[in-house]
Amino acid sequence: MSTIRIVLAEDHAVVREGTRNLLEREIDFEVVGEAATGVEAIEIAGREHPDVAIMDIGMPEMNGIEATREIKKRWPDINVLVLTAYEDDEYVFAFVDAGAAGYLLKDVPAEEVVRAVRAVHAGEPVLHPTVMRKLMARISGQPASAPGESLDVEYLSERETEVLTQAAHGFTNALIGDKLGLSPRTVQTHMRNIFAKLRVSSRTEAVVAAVRRGVVDISDD
Repeated sequence: MSTIRIVLAEDHAVVREGTRNLLEREIDFEVVGEAATGVEAIEIAGREHPDVAIMDIGMPEMNGIEATREIKKRWPDINVLVLTAYEDDEYVFAFVDAGAAGYLLKDVPAEEVVRAVRAVHAGEPVLHPTVMRKLMARISGQPASAPGESLDVEYLSERETEVLTQAAHGFTNALIGDKLGLSPRTVQTHMRNIFAKLRVSSRTEAVVAAVRRGVVDISDD
């Protein structure tokens, strides 16, 4: 079993300690660093290069949104999971715009945090389907990105586009497989190929990139 290496970015020491204790109960989790500020989060991410960074919003020096944007810019393969008390749509949208792979509230059960870490590490969505639909509706109403951006969306196959369209609804690999007549393993293979072509590391990033560029059409939903 491979180890999932995690960095915690949270300015409240008690919350940070409690989250670390929760995560370290799992034999395949290793917390490799803790940050109390956004600047520290970036420094530790660069030094430790974790698989997952768990990020709060309100931190000194630099907030979690800005820290996420910088981490994804420098190390795009680090998946960011937001764990926060803020549930406003605008915070969700801002974090996803910055490159976060998932968004959880701090009042979720402990086992949900563990599940979410594994999910973002595997490229699975960690956004409630309702939130995903609102996010997609918001993004689809924005102007397309500049054509000079080097994302190979035009090279997605027809099947990859179908898989990504289903992912835009927040469906898991198993549900996508049921809808398209594919095995979950085949769906996972398609998702890996999509990530490589779009140069992203999570399903959320892939869906956002494709919707912005008009590759995935959700206008009929």
